[in-house]
Amino acid sequence: MRILGLDYGEARTGVAVSDLLGLTAQGLESIEHKDSTKKLIQRLREIITEYQIEKIVIGYPLNMNASSGPRVQKTDALIQKLKEEFGLEVVKIDERLTTVAAHRTMTELSIKKKRKKQIVDTISAEYILQMYLDKAEGMSHT
Repeated sequence: MRILGLDYGEARTGVAVSDLLGLTAQGLESIEHKDSTKKLIQRLREIITEYQIEKIVIGYPLNMNASSGPRVQKTDALIQKLKEEFGLEVVKIDERLTTVAAHRTMTELSIKKKRKKQIVDTISAEYILQMYLDKAEGMSHT
């Protein structure tokens, strides 16, 4: 079963997919959509079909104190839209610090600043999906 990981943002959404065994996440792309949910849904439909996705994992943007703000409301609206459009289970994963971790990884890999902006969302989506996969793997051994 392949799982789709999303790091949803207002201008770009990072996308990652799991391997067939559901063990590892691979960054796929960042979809530029600048608040166009229609454009985002259209590209996600292509990816879901191509990779035969059976579940979606999305980063949930809580504030550092675990409260919710305007980004949570926008994410909730997208989650509802994803469920309506694709009929798939959508799992929320606390995404606090994933962007920080993605930036740290890119710095360690000496990725240039201009390139970082292009790939940070993809790497964040990969982290979000990998957190879910690791948690699911841990639960299957208990």
